[in-house]
Amino acid sequence: MQHRTVFEVMTHRVVTVSPGTRFKEIARLLVENDVSAVPVVDEDRRLLGVVSEADLLRDSAELPDLEGRWAGVRLLSRERGLPEAETAADLMTSPAVSAQPAWNLVETARTMDRKGVKRLPVIDEAGRLVGIVSRADLLRPFLRGDNAIQDEIEHDVLTDTLRMAPGTLRVTVDDGVVTLTGRVDERADIPVIVRLCRSVDGVVALHESIDYAYDNLALDVEPPR
Repeated sequence: MQHRTVFEVMTHRVVTVSPGTRFKEIARLLVENDVSAVPVVDEDRRLLGVVSEADLLRDSAELPDLEGRWAGVRLLSRERGLPEAETAADLMTSPAVSAQPAWNLVETARTMDRKGVKRLPVIDEAGRLVGIVSRADLLRPFLRGDNAIQDEIEHDVLTDTLRMAPGTLRVTVDDGVVTLTGRVDERADIPVIVRLCRSVDGVVALHESIDYAYDNLALDVEPPR
């Protein structure tokens, strides 16, 4: 079974900034490239941090509106003795949450959800930026055709991995929804079958109606001899 990796779906050409890139230039890059964040890298493309739209807005949110009214906290950064954020080094979130090229998409999605981010810079073993992966990129496997999903389940999962005889289970796929029907020897095999089939890239949901010869999960049932 082959699962897609971050390297296969990520964007390889990434808009980046240096630590010295100024506020207005960052804003221009975000708008012109239709992105919501840019990685900050050094001369060797090592990832230093990330500047997002939220970082820019957070800095400007301290300012009054055109009529001089304050929307939130009235104590400015300079009044707190802090320097105003003018460059990427001042604005960026660091250390940045990142991914690695070999990560599978489930692991990547969980990291995004746990950290509350929409995209992850992708770095190699030396910490150099090699790409960026977004939530939209993680949806690409769900565009797989039904025939491709069915073929992988029948051959890679059932035949090659589980060593089941062809035709033991019938597999149908409709718009990414998999249905398994048939009969197996042991009841305990069914959760394993379901888990492996459900993990195939592109599977939206799975329904099973699998019968079994004996219930080897029940302590008082002996397998047939």
